[in-house]
Amino acid sequence: MYLEDRTIRLQLWDTAGQERFRSLIPSYIRDSKVAIVVYDITDRASFAKTKDWIDDVRDERGNDVIIVLVGNKTDLNDKRQVSAEEGEKKARDLNVMFMETSAKAGHNVKELFKKVAQAVGVSNDQATQQPTESVNVELTAQNDGNTSNSSNGCCQT
Repeated sequence: MYLEDRTIRLQLWDTAGQERFRSLIPSYIRDSKVAIVVYDITDRASFAKTKDWIDDVRDERGNDVIIVLVGNKTDLNDKRQVSAEEGEKKARDLNVMFMETSAKAGHNVKELFKKVAQAVGVSNDQATQQPTESVNVELTAQNDGNTSNSSNGCCQT
């Protein structure tokens, strides 16, 4: 991503929130600077699991990671089970960033990655003062384990 004064390279890993990939999380996030934990706003159970995923990230990286909680599928607002206010509150309680998106409609997706790149840029300024940095970003989408449903996952359209 191109920011005003630098380029931030994002490398994305998507585990789709499936339990069978949970054991791989440490290797995915070992060198990551950002974790994006995504839940489905139409599925309260996926929202409930986000704390576990955030805890996994913190267990591996401590506080040396930027975490963003993302409510996805805002294009299905009429089926919403989790309000934006609930997402914001959980994010505040867990001390993480928050945003809502629709990967299908493209709503707030670019803004999410811009927010991530800016946050990484700020943390890089504070830590290393290097203008270009390669960054691993963990995308974790919550779903019911049914991988054949193309509406599941954070970045499928």
